Amino acid sequence: MRVGFYLAPGQPVERVLPLIARAAAKAKQRMLVVAGDDDLLDRIGGALWEYAPAEFLANGRAGEPHAAHQPVLLSRICAAENDAKLVALADGAWREEAESFERALLFFDESGRDAARAVWRRFDGREDVEREFYELDGGKWQRRR
Repeated sequence: MRVGFYLAPGQPVERVLPLIARAAAKAKQRMLVVAGDDDLLDRIGGALWEYAPAEFLANGRAGEPHAAHQPVLLSRICAAENDAKLVALADGAWREEAESFERALLFFDESGRDAARAVWRRFDGREDVEREFYELDGGKWQRRR
């Protein structure tokens, strides 16, 4: 399993998550986006439609008709009705269920840095987990060491 830590200082997640969702769509990967707040999920859904109008990122909500067919599924729970292997935890909160995905992305800002560090340490010594850290720099995700 790969776990990506995505620090976006000063940027709301709905502005930065579409960068990753677009890359996933180009790679023909389905994505599950999880957040505990319906308002945040609504903002992310709108941003996915509006990010690049010529190549909009189709998405829908879990529990709605056609959820199983959505390339990007928005949900309050970490269960992929769309068979996604990639989960984005948009609210900065780690969920145990994320470990069942091939790749999990944890988005956070400066206020969530300590919680993200605790999640990073959770995987210390786990040979079955590859950790990656990215920071938004000049509008692009840059991998940090």
